[in-house]
Amino acid sequence: DEEEAVKLYTQAAEQGDVIVHYYLGRCYRLGIGMVHDEKKAARLFRKAAKQGFASAQFGLGRCFEDGAGVVQDEEETVK
Repeated sequence: DEEEAVKLYTQAAEQGDVIVHYYLGRCYRLGIGMVHDEKKAARLFRKAAKQGFASAQFGLGRCFEDGAGVVQDEEETVK
């Protein structure tokens, strides 16, 4: 059940789980189990990326590349 998964991801993210920030960001980015929201996705990717989670760094880079939830920025894409 995607909605239940998102509920559990949200609870874990509120406790600071870095990996869950990434997975919850993916749910927002793709609209899995919730309304599609690229701004929330980018914020969650950024939280996990700042803690060194490589997949989140890649996800945030893709947001900058696509202009998804952030202003499109080629320089930020390659950081």
